[in-house]
Amino acid sequence: MPITAPVEANGRTYPAPKVCAIAICLDGCEPAYLDVAIAEGLMPTLKRIRETGTDRLAHSVIPSFTNPNNLSIATGRPPAVHGICGNYLYEPETGQEVMMNDVRFLRAPTIFSRFYEAGARVAMVTAKDKLRALLGAGLRFDEDRAVAFSSERADTTTKAEHGIDNASRWLGRPVPEVYSADLSEFVFAAGVKLLREWAPDIMYLSTTDYIQHKFAPEEQGAKDFYAMFDRYLAELDEMGAAIVVTADHGMKPKHDNNGRPAVIYVQDLLDDWLGKAAARVILPITDPYVVHHGALGSFATAYLPEGTDRAAIMARLAARPELILVVDRDEAVRRFELPADRIGDIVMISGENMTIGTSEHRHDLAALKEPLRSHGGLTEQEVPFIVNRVMPDVPGEPALRNFDAFYYATRAAAL
Repeated sequence: MPITAPVEANGRTYPAPKVCAIAICLDGCEPAYLDVAIAEGLMPTLKRIRETGTDRLAHSVIPSFTNPNNLSIATGRPPAVHGICGNYLYEPETGQEVMMNDVRFLRAPTIFSRFYEAGARVAMVTAKDKLRALLGAGLRFDEDRAVAFSSERADTTTKAEHGIDNASRWLGRPVPEVYSADLSEFVFAAGVKLLREWAPDIMYLSTTDYIQHKFAPEEQGAKDFYAMFDRYLAELDEMGAAIVVTADHGMKPKHDNNGRPAVIYVQDLLDDWLGKAAARVILPITDPYVVHHGALGSFATAYLPEGTDRAAIMARLAARPELILVVDRDEAVRRFELPADRIGDIVMISGENMTIGTSEHRHDLAALKEPLRSHGGLTEQEVPFIVNRVMPDVPGEPALRNFDAFYYATRAAAL
């Protein structure tokens, strides 16, 4: 039975949708990708939606990485509330560096779980499996009202754990190569089939940024990707869904004029200043999929040894031209709404064309076949925010955040 009452999640109220409310997270979608593809006539559906619906720019959360932004979209709140402040973190209490993809790290319920509890049908499809468990937290799959799976492991899904048996066979598509556009296309194709045959009340589709790491907006690989996406967007739009298209972060070139990665190796600096391994630099971009970025992004945090003159270290780092911001934990928590217990003593952000590494010998960049493109900092915070309905009260950046996606998608679906 369709839900009729508003749903509350993490202090925000979401209307009961009359049609399916869909948020689409185009991983790494720098706004220029859409501008180029539309200008070249490759995205007629999105062009029409931008002209006849609502077209804005929004801000992502910082760090502008995949996991914190996807969970912000999924909860409607910043990392200070949901706890996911990177793909990767250091746990001082255990002394271990771990992936932050376990449900134990999540501190707030998702919008999906709250809608599910209210009786709605919810569906989410991600490209990479690292997000699937977090997004599916709080769901039960034994009542035919929840589906959550990744295209990366679509042939291993079960009804009990994902809401569908062998999603690859169900969709009639083989499991795609991880480093390919096909991994995202699987997400879009599954979304179309779910909307047509399963009729969810709320649905989330989240892609991978392999293409965006590999190709600049004007390059053919990027153009092909967005033309492909537009075809699926047309199908979702034609079926009457209320859709918000946004992104988890943008993407910028991070290399010098010769195509070599532009990196400041901060662990090496701190080793020189404080002694070998006295400090610990953590790169929250780190995940199992480093072929396209070499674990190099524009945000890092560092744990300093007890008794360190923190102000002096921050001043030395801030004097480096590669870094555009160096702040202590308290300021980072205030400015970026981060969980204080999951970041180090200081936070560093590099410039538009620069990344932060740990020690040079720890980064294997041999797999980078193209000049480095990456994200994580303030220069990758601007993302598209497009609704296929007229909604005059949607603000612009910086008030509008990508994690407002379901707030406006459900409002549009309730019209």
